[in-house]
Amino acid sequence: MEIKDKIESLIKDNEDCIFMKGTPDAPQCGFSMAVTNVLKHLNVNFKGINVLEDEDLRQGIKEFSDWPTIPQLYVKKEFIGGCDIVKEMFEKGELKELLVSKKII
Repeated sequence: MEIKDKIESLIKDNEDCIFMKGTPDAPQCGFSMAVTNVLKHLNVNFKGINVLEDEDLRQGIKEFSDWPTIPQLYVKKEFIGGCDIVKEMFEKGELKELLVSKKII
């Protein structure tokens, strides 16, 4: 239960957070880099959480969201999706609309 509590706390304490491999300034996989680049392009102030630093967190976030891959984006406690979903939403303008509606940008 401890890792679930940690994940819930991270999501609650950060309006926009991405569970990723590496950091926003030094992503360690192309998918994490793609999502951080989209968020930076939209001028979103987000928290990057490096799952490579904690194996329990890396596995725990997959179970928590019932999503098998990383990165995972959360906006105001809502799971948005992984790289493909974020990129598709960005390309269609839906991500910006979501962030505006939630008063993020």
